[in-house]
Amino acid sequence: MSVSAKEPNFNDAYERTRKSLIERLNDWEDQKSWDDFYKTYWRLIYGVAVKSGLKNEEAFDAVQETIICIAKQQKEGKYDPNKGSFKAWLMNMSRWRIADQFRKRKKDNAIVDCHGVDDSIRTAVIDRFEDKNGPEIERIWEAEWNKSITDRGLAKVKVKVSPKQFQIFDCYVVQGWSVDKVKKELGVSIAQVYLAKHRIGSILKKEIQKLEKQLF
Repeated sequence: MSVSAKEPNFNDAYERTRKSLIERLNDWEDQKSWDDFYKTYWRLIYGVAVKSGLKNEEAFDAVQETIICIAKQQKEGKYDPNKGSFKAWLMNMSRWRIADQFRKRKKDNAIVDCHGVDDSIRTAVIDRFEDKNGPEIERIWEAEWNKSITDRGLAKVKVKVSPKQFQIFDCYVVQGWSVDKVKKELGVSIAQVYLAKHRIGSILKKEIQKLEKQLF
């Protein structure tokens, strides 16, 4: 799922969440690094939260609480890379905060339930995302993680190549246009299309490999 800036109040929610997060981390060391962390990973966590069934505001709450928990654990030295990957750690932190939002929704609905939704259904949703071995959250996470890494890689590649070559690559590889359509719409040759695919694809692969080796 692509995160659209056109969604109602999306940009406002993003800035509000970021401002609130920075305020909560105000007394902690290296505040800029946590701001950078937020900018790097919020789309990933948000995307997983929304695909899990959370609404926009709930998803942003899950993003903020996830990063706060990670910051606390990092500060207390609870994250040990020898015991597991950062990717798995981030997934579990996100999973639990997403489950918290479902629990909060369940509690709110229990106070005023106008729809008569079966309580067992709500409980099943929470259990599904708390289960460490739950295949659904892992499937969603893997898809969003790969998208996040690819998007970040593309952003790095974009500043390293010519605008024209990137446009060709974006249309042909990312958007999935046919070779003929790229040739016609962009006024390039078939050879240029395949050259851009090969050259930029190679650079992108290296950027993704670098990103996958990074923790924060």
